[in-house]
Amino acid sequence: MASYFITGTSKPSGLGLGLVKELVSRPASDISIIFAVVRSDSEELNKVVASSQGRVQVVKADVTDAESVKKAAATVEESLGGRGLDVVINNVGAQPFTLNGIETMEVDVLESTFRTNVTSAHLVTSAMLPLLRKGSLKKVVNVSSTVGSIALAPGYSHVPVPAYTITKAALNMLTKQYALSLGKEGFTVISISPGWVKTELGGGSIADLEVNVSVKACLNIINKADKESNGQFLDVRVPGFENSPSPNKYLGGEVPW
Repeated sequence: MASYFITGTSKPSGLGLGLVKELVSRPASDISIIFAVVRSDSEELNKVVASSQGRVQVVKADVTDAESVKKAAATVEESLGGRGLDVVINNVGAQPFTLNGIETMEVDVLESTFRTNVTSAHLVTSAMLPLLRKGSLKKVVNVSSTVGSIALAPGYSHVPVPAYTITKAALNMLTKQYALSLGKEGFTVISISPGWVKTELGGGSIADLEVNVSVKACLNIINKADKESNGQFLDVRVPGFENSPSPNKYLGGEVPW
């Protein structure tokens, strides 16, 4: 029975809440408890909690604040009652637009995006390590994006989100550093690109993938990930986009750094 800790689960159409919904729909013999992390109340999440028979627990935390994350870790530890934590999914993210290119990107926008997209993943992962070390799966999943690939950057040059692309590239290096550090302990630390998803962050209906499609593809990767996957940057596999004119092909496998 696996336990999950997922950040960024408050938005009604978000990937994080989609992950919570999908996981709690699976047998309790497979998924024992899901800790859904939010900064503020979420009516939609509360509905999921109410019907989850205790399997979904809300954890209030500002994941960009070290003290808040430490308190969240203490809450999770108490709830687990001596058991370990199996999977951490660092899903929270920010994608501010800079319509006139990188030259006009404000420094405070870059710094705040870095704190949300990169620093939070470090704070959460480091705070949860004692519990992960006691868990059986020992998986850390950072939700990244193919727009954070330096090799693929020319194909995304038209996308007006430089702070997002820069910080996702940094998140991938954070993944690699943790993978190198923790691999010897049997950890699997990976980055996943969930695709261009029809969320508020992804632009709604203009995006490629429905939330439930992306969620299931992400969980397929997470379930299959093992020690051999440690340190990899992986794309979801979704048939039907092989001939797409955009860079998004969703062929699965590793994304070039």
